[in-house]
Amino acid sequence: MLQVAFIRENRETVLKGLAKRNFKNAIEMVDKTILADEERRAIQTELDAVLAESNKLSKDIGGLFKSGETQKAAILKQKTILLKDQSKELSENLQQKATELQELLYLIPNIPNEIVPAGTSAEDNLNIFQEGDIPKLHKGAMPHWELAKKYDIIDFELGNKIAGAGFPVYKGKGAKLQRALINYFLDKNTAAGYDEVQVPHLVNEASGFGTGQLPDKEGQMYHDATDNLYLIPTAEVPVTNIYRDVILKEEEFPIRKTAYTPCFRREAGSYGAHVRGLNRLHQFDKVEIVRIEHPSNSYAALELMVNHIKGILQELKLPYRILRLCGGDLGFTSALTYDFEVFSTAQDRWLEISSVSNFETFQANRLKLRFKNSEGKSELAHTLNGSSLALPRVLAGLLENCQTPEGIKIPDALVSYCGFEYIN
Repeated sequence: MLQVAFIRENRETVLKGLAKRNFKNAIEMVDKTILADEERRAIQTELDAVLAESNKLSKDIGGLFKSGETQKAAILKQKTILLKDQSKELSENLQQKATELQELLYLIPNIPNEIVPAGTSAEDNLNIFQEGDIPKLHKGAMPHWELAKKYDIIDFELGNKIAGAGFPVYKGKGAKLQRALINYFLDKNTAAGYDEVQVPHLVNEASGFGTGQLPDKEGQMYHDATDNLYLIPTAEVPVTNIYRDVILKEEEFPIRKTAYTPCFRREAGSYGAHVRGLNRLHQFDKVEIVRIEHPSNSYAALELMVNHIKGILQELKLPYRILRLCGGDLGFTSALTYDFEVFSTAQDRWLEISSVSNFETFQANRLKLRFKNSEGKSELAHTLNGSSLALPRVLAGLLENCQTPEGIKIPDALVSYCGFEYIN
């Protein structure tokens, strides 16, 4: 979340940033937040004064008792009882106002970086890079869901029987290719300096709030009400929360982590031709990269992440493009996001396969993730994350773009991981 001091001292900048996001009721929300903060600080000032007076009287009472002036001491003691009641009431008011302020702050999204383009939807995203030739497929080429059935490598109907739509069953070479991609992505990430971790696939409420999925994405997350745990929508949540309530040393930067997890998203309201096959799932595999950086280096780190994912897609020989998301399409927590999309030749459309984002201090403020700077003062760190990569649409792109009359040719980079060159 944004720091309340930043909102208070930079009201016009905040409103300008929220306008770029097309955030509704921005003026009302910002002014309510500033007012709640003013009221909280006023209560805190009054409480501090009452406590200071109470402490002074306690010292005076001790002195009066020592000097034998018990009657004066008794009068002051009655006054301290009144002050104690007053401080209790003020403390309760302060907690109530602090909670109100916190809830307001949770509802305000991050401020976009100045290079984020204006826009209202995905159609306004800026195409900043494109690479790879779009293959010309042979006559009779199929979309991936038909290829999956032809070669018996993914069974959507069986997944529907077991769990429901959006839960495919991978079979035979399909399962091996899935595992190969996971191992390949992890190996590429660890070779680039990311430490691999295995993390829980369920998180508590504090973790969801820490990275900003709650309350913003609550309706998209699977929730176990009995234990109040959430199935993770991305490894970003548990990996970043490793550093919740942590104070780092400056020399610990950069922190680089990678993790494979299954991911779970309700995707309520998703239907139609664009969600067929692997295009939109409720359960899918993803390999994530997370960085925690010194604020002065986070945008250089973001470029490194972008170039790292470029290298993977170049090895897989998939045609792809990179989009800089506009304000209207930017995620709630992000200051700047680049989306990678692979071209699905058989579907004749682009499919998102990765988002790489810099959250600046937005998540760190929720997480209380700080570091001691060179002057010994505490500062908020910057957090970043990216998909490296999300498997379903990568797999869809591979199946469709690599299909030949003889079968699906596995990219050279994956052959040693798969143990086969063709799916046929």
